[in-house]
Amino acid sequence: MNIGIPVEIKPFEQRVALLPAAVAVLTAAGHNVFLQAGAGAGSGYDDTAYIAAGAKIVSDAESLYGESELIVKVKEPIAAEYAYLREDHTLFSYLHLAATPQLAEKLQQIGLTALAFETVMVDNNLPLLAPMSDVAGRIAVQTGATLLYATQGGKGLLLGGLPAAERGNVVIMGAGNAGENAAIVAQNLGATVTVFDRKREKQARMRALGGNVSGLYPYPDTVAKAVEQADLVIGAVLIPGARTPHLISREMVASMASGSVIVDISVDQGGCVETTKATDYSAPTYIEEEVVHFAVTNMPAAVPRSASQALSAELLPFVSILLDEGVTKGSTLSSGVNIEQGRIVHPAVAESLKD
Repeated sequence: MNIGIPVEIKPFEQRVALLPAAVAVLTAAGHNVFLQAGAGAGSGYDDTAYIAAGAKIVSDAESLYGESELIVKVKEPIAAEYAYLREDHTLFSYLHLAATPQLAEKLQQIGLTALAFETVMVDNNLPLLAPMSDVAGRIAVQTGATLLYATQGGKGLLLGGLPAAERGNVVIMGAGNAGENAAIVAQNLGATVTVFDRKREKQARMRALGGNVSGLYPYPDTVAKAVEQADLVIGAVLIPGARTPHLISREMVASMASGSVIVDISVDQGGCVETTKATDYSAPTYIEEEVVHFAVTNMPAAVPRSASQALSAELLPFVSILLDEGVTKGSTLSSGVNIEQGRIVHPAVAESLKD
């Protein structure tokens, strides 16, 4: 099959879906891999490394899409890429269609088949979402800690505290991969951490991280009290394929002290905080209810080398499965199919978009 890896053109996005070492595996299996010139440069992999792996370099996006049957990329297509997509393409990337109805409509009009990394499920796990959730969870705390600086508009608090100075309070909604990674980093910084999740086993895992971490059930009153006292709130809630519900209301946000910070990792699926609105790295923050909000839709783009390495390692086996099995019902990747020949077929995506 002809596989295409384009340059990512979403603002400030420099990740690449597959490293040269992964491309070498695909070309050794007899597939043709086309790489748009410079696609790996932002992650530290130049065209010569891909050529050595057997890839064919093409100069522009039009040529790349024209040569390819399977498009493997990191982020969802943006408007400038729509014209390159054809009904005979299979698109494999992060899509987050529940929060981007315009994209869903466009992909249906084109009539292609689109698989979303974030809905591929194996043994009740999301293996292609996990590596970027790991990255986003860590970035969320690092970013939140910086935004608490008075020079960044925050309340002037050192998140981990120090002798004679209070520790910061971190509240995390969701104890999945992103939430757990956020909790680990916040705990290591010395903050007091409260993680809310509905599942007892996840509550227990959070508590086991250390004495300054609590795992609690998200009763509305308990969440409201914790948010009011929080210096940093991190949204890390996910319902695969579906739009994220608002678990933190505007009223809760307004109860927070001026200069507190919210980092909503869930923004890709709409956000779990009512005051969340999507941003990018050109203007990543805004103030709402006197609280600093950070809601960048591609947080891992800040560390493209690390993120690309993590993603490629997880992605390669699934690209190989897709090439071998296709997307027939019951196949390993059937859970990843959001749109098939122009029809929305993923139940959660369809439910989120029906209005």
